[in-house]
Amino acid sequence: MTSTRVAPGWRVSLRNFKNDDVGPAFVPWLVARALVLAALGLARYLFIEIGHGPRPHALSLGLFTRDAAFYRDIAESGYDSVGRAGLRFFPLVPVSARGLGTVLAGHDDIALLLIANLSALVFGALLHRLVLRETGDAALARRAVWFGSLLPPALVLVLGYAEATFLVFAVGMFLMLRREQWGWAALLGVGAGLCRPVGIILVVPAAVEAARGWKSADPTNRLYRLLAVAGPVAGTAVFLTWVNATRGGWFLPFRIQQDPKLRGGFSDPVTSLLDAASDLGGDRVGSGLHLIWAFIFVALIVVIARRLPSSYTAYAIAAVLLALTAQNLDSFERYGVTTFPIVIGAALVTERRNVEAAALTLAGGAMVGYGTLVFLGLYIP
Repeated sequence: MTSTRVAPGWRVSLRNFKNDDVGPAFVPWLVARALVLAALGLARYLFIEIGHGPRPHALSLGLFTRDAAFYRDIAESGYDSVGRAGLRFFPLVPVSARGLGTVLAGHDDIALLLIANLSALVFGALLHRLVLRETGDAALARRAVWFGSLLPPALVLVLGYAEATFLVFAVGMFLMLRREQWGWAALLGVGAGLCRPVGIILVVPAAVEAARGWKSADPTNRLYRLLAVAGPVAGTAVFLTWVNATRGGWFLPFRIQQDPKLRGGFSDPVTSLLDAASDLGGDRVGSGLHLIWAFIFVALIVVIARRLPSSYTAYAIAAVLLALTAQNLDSFERYGVTTFPIVIGAALVTERRNVEAAALTLAGGAMVGYGTLVFLGLYIP
């Protein structure tokens, strides 16, 4: 199949971004929201028709299920309302929802959903711009946006989660790093660090990009490169400083994650995968699926390593390895799919039109299936 190609480059006007990037992102964005709402409707129908016992809490919460309920509560009533467990949720999204909620007559919950879903649209547009400028392949950029919207774990981009907003900062930071706009990359890194605990991993690709041309850079340029690397650390440090001042512990957000019901303690990736394999043959088939996803992610990282600059590969490896060091692999798929180079990898291996159509159809159907399980409380997104 012949792909439409454009001349690679990095500069783009706001008007061109709106026309050339938001446009291609809009339909996948809309389809994903329709599929997740269909999953919510299907879950409610199944519970009414064949459900037994009490109504699942996840079904009652709807788009505020799981982590979204914490973000909503923090936005409405602050961290005191969610106890120590809520400290694992970083502040940028709930604080922003609180601010927007004042404009919406105090509806912080609606503000949270608006931020999450508008961020998802911006993420799609930025991803389109990044892939187009890296490769010059318009078809590849379009596929990346579709997979970024429809891969089943991406259903969290519709819920009141922080992932969509984090992806805006992560992709935006990559755009600035590749343009060697170090100051903007640093600011976006700070935002990523304030948005999610995994924001600090962006230090890895920032260091890779900063190392390019280091020897020939003048002292001022080197300083800006170092600032770009330090951005995610600075954002994380701001929140940890507040936690220490108000809760008496610098690393409480990370220590809380060691609860066995959450991430659990540290485990080497091989042990985590062996445990997942044993689950695949036992009663916890849902947990065993982590093994299948892990192999998919590893295969896509190999593709990324062959086709994209090394900073993409470094970021994907760091993120997936970190996810695999958890004793509890719940939400592993979400961590992988929201590592956006993985999404680009999916687009790279579906160049043939029939393969693309089959993969996107399967992804869309699986998103409805995953979403139904999430709303019935049978799967942790």
